[in-house]
Amino acid sequence: MLISQTIQPRHALLVLALSLGLSACGKSSQQQNPAAGGMPAMPVTVQTVAAETIPVQTEVVAQTEGAKQIEVRPRVGGIVLKRLYQEGDAVKAGQDMFLIDPVPYQLQVDQSKALIAQQKARIEQTAREAQRLKGLLESHSISQREYDNAASDNSVAAATLLQYQAQLREAELNLSYTHVKAPESGIAGRFVLSEGALVSANTTLLSTIVQLSPIWVRFSLSESELTALGGHLRPGRVQDVRLILADNTEYRYSGKINFSASQIDPALGTQQLRAEFQNADSALLPGQFVRVRLTTGKRDGVFLIPQTAVLTGQQGKFVFVAEKDKEGKTVAAVRPIVAGGWFDNRWTVLDGLKAGDQVIVDNLIKVRPGAPVAPHAPDAAPAQTAPAAAKS
Repeated sequence: MLISQTIQPRHALLVLALSLGLSACGKSSQQQNPAAGGMPAMPVTVQTVAAETIPVQTEVVAQTEGAKQIEVRPRVGGIVLKRLYQEGDAVKAGQDMFLIDPVPYQLQVDQSKALIAQQKARIEQTAREAQRLKGLLESHSISQREYDNAASDNSVAAATLLQYQAQLREAELNLSYTHVKAPESGIAGRFVLSEGALVSANTTLLSTIVQLSPIWVRFSLSESELTALGGHLRPGRVQDVRLILADNTEYRYSGKINFSASQIDPALGTQQLRAEFQNADSALLPGQFVRVRLTTGKRDGVFLIPQTAVLTGQQGKFVFVAEKDKEGKTVAAVRPIVAGGWFDNRWTVLDGLKAGDQVIVDNLIKVRPGAPVAPHAPDAAPAQTAPAAAKS
């Protein structure tokens, strides 16, 4: 009995100590993890969206080309004696550009003049002979045939004179062609050959002339881009044409469409187009790669959101929005969207959002559907959602 009474109090003390220890452990765990009863709200930046009106436009890569690109070729053959222009400078229509050795052509001119002088003397001789025989015919001293032959000789001599005169004009024209002139005004290219080279008539390329104002810009649009713009383009359907240069600045002049293909290129699946821009100061040169921005109209009810807010999943593009759940808590929710193109470095959302939605734009890696969030405006500091740790 004595032993039994001694053990019972000790057993009661042991149970009491274990209870106190478990209680202390529970309080310590709660102090270390005050949110054990629920996940803390994630601070996120949100953008409240509103419907906007934006232009219907697209931007594509293009290349410039001269409105006129003319090849300068000689119209007579010979040795190029001299280049008469400065390469790369502007030339005017009719300006001398090259001199081809004129001596052979001057000789042809002189020869044609000599033949003409000889033939004129021949005409005078046959005319005198015909006149003399006419008197003899009247006195019946010669036959009619002899007079007719003399008159025919005079007519043949006159016709031959006309032939020689035509040859003279041709020789003079060829002589003038030894001065190779600029067929159009523009910027002259480099001399392809060199002085002393032998060139052939109408064959050898000497240089080129490019007309820079206006300048043309050539580009093409795929069928998907045409669909986004409302269908195949015609000059009357394009409201505005802008040029974006290599440094992302906008060219100061707007352009206009001066050509649109009437069919889709079957090899590339694109429609070829060409625009025209003023270029009086030669700021643009042929061969430059630029971007063309076409505007065909306006679209209402579009939402613009940052690029970082748009995510892509198996079902397509979506965004996270901050909204109230059934219990009144603010949580993240997935919202599938129909995205259009980019406008001012932002995504255009055509469907899936409504005015007033709060689109989450940061911390998207940590955000989960249904997780509590603490939204704040882009220019506001995040709210403090977690309570401070209890003092020991």
